[in-house]
Amino acid sequence: MDLLGAHVSISGGIHNAVDRGVAAGCGFIQVFTQNANQWRGKAISDADAKLFRDKLAASGIAGAMSHDIYLINLAAAPGDVKDKSLLAFREELQRCAKLGIDKIVMHPGSHNGDGEETGLRRVCEAFDQLLAEVPEFTGKVLLENTAGQGSNLGYQFQHLKAIIEGSSYPTRFGVCFDTCHAFASGYPIADRDGYRKTFDEFDALLGIERLMAFHLNDSRKGLGCKVDRHEHIGAGALGLEAFRLIMNDPHFALVPKVIETPKGDDDEMDAVNLKLLRSLVES
Repeated sequence: MDLLGAHVSISGGIHNAVDRGVAAGCGFIQVFTQNANQWRGKAISDADAKLFRDKLAASGIAGAMSHDIYLINLAAAPGDVKDKSLLAFREELQRCAKLGIDKIVMHPGSHNGDGEETGLRRVCEAFDQLLAEVPEFTGKVLLENTAGQGSNLGYQFQHLKAIIEGSSYPTRFGVCFDTCHAFASGYPIADRDGYRKTFDEFDALLGIERLMAFHLNDSRKGLGCKVDRHEHIGAGALGLEAFRLIMNDPHFALVPKVIETPKGDDDEMDAVNLKLLRSLVES
């Protein structure tokens, strides 16, 4: 099964994401379910939801996952941003339930100077509230590892473990592993020894079965830079070896892998990056 794909635009209607995925050669797609730069998204009608589901089922694409909007910060202190974040993520859960999307990728958030322990506790509390409020969403929330910029949480596997184990719903979580973020935060995945060390640590802390999606992105900056800047596959500081190892790792054969590389004009670079990744697969 081909589970390699890209983040695709929903411009003109979320059903158009399926067509864009097919055009780019995707076996799997990731979408925002609303405008990523606005707090409130337009409600998805029953007709639009059915059109998306029907087109996806007929497309040959194996499935779809969503990414929450970047404005959301569930680690924020009580106040306006926290209230907006809770509402926005609640609506994300509701939209995904309607669309038949069973994986939502999210960044754990930023503690904004209140300390990592406090921030992580707030995330756990937020999810305990949200998952109870939206029982119709029965899928998984995939915590994404981060590059470690500013006061961002999630740049260490321990942070992801703390959220999962601190929640009342530990079975509702998985992890989306972003290669650029991992490298930028200091995980040495660019060579075979560092790759093995990194995923051995992941397995020891979280269990390798928790890794339920990849974001495959090269990094414009070097190891441990703490800077989140994506680059085309093989064109950055990470290089091709990490991607070759992932694409041939039997542990990850059935794990969706999505690129979030720079788009270029008319998204033509998605097809280029996907072709390169497929060329790394050893028969």
